[in-house]
Amino acid sequence: MPDSVHAIELTVNGEPHEAVVPGRQLLVHFIRDTLGLRGTHIGCDSGNCGACTVIVDGKAVKSCMQLAVQADGRALETVEGLSGPGEEPNDLQAAFTRHHALQCGYCTPGMLMSATALLEQAEELSLDEIRRGLKGNICRCTGYVNIVRAVEDVAARRGLA
Repeated sequence: MPDSVHAIELTVNGEPHEAVVPGRQLLVHFIRDTLGLRGTHIGCDSGNCGACTVIVDGKAVKSCMQLAVQADGRALETVEGLSGPGEEPNDLQAAFTRHHALQCGYCTPGMLMSATALLEQAEELSLDEIRRGLKGNICRCTGYVNIVRAVEDVAARRGLA
């Protein structure tokens, strides 16, 4: 049986988009293949690793676990939206560099997006809350210590710690 198609309208990194998508297309594939935003990574395709994390209406979401049609009418942020071409890295990206919070970089976009949502939603952040906020993201290289330090640094600079 052929897959149905659906017209969707959404905002991605502040830009409006309209598209016709297959009913079964995952949001991660829409972001990467239709929009050409390759910063959102595909890791496990089962929602376990967090490499595909984006922000949907202010909430961190694993885009391999949502259909593109579910994004209709929503506002999405991807890692490309944190700072644009030619712009300086935002404070979180700079902290990741300063604290050596990345190695191979595969998990980094998902970590940045989970941390961004965490920092934007919090009025105050403890070390335990940061760790809990990042628990849905797997990193096989860094051991998490420097990632947590980077987020803690930004939380302190923003007056959240």
